[in-house]
Amino acid sequence: MDKFTELKELIQQTEEDAQKFYNNKVAAAGTRVRKNMQDIKKLAQDIRLEIQEIKNNG
Repeated sequence: MDKFTELKELIQQTEEDAQKFYNNKVAAAGTRVRKNMQDIKKLAQDIRLEIQEIKNNG
């Protein structure tokens, strides 16, 4: 469950940078969004694998 909480926090952090990028055209915020999206992808995959492992092992 710790990874899920980490995912939610990362999404919230990314939302702030996304608003800066889309609303204020801050290029550095766009870079941070892209990096965070890659981290979100990796973390989501880790969560999927963890859930599958728990499910398969009972």
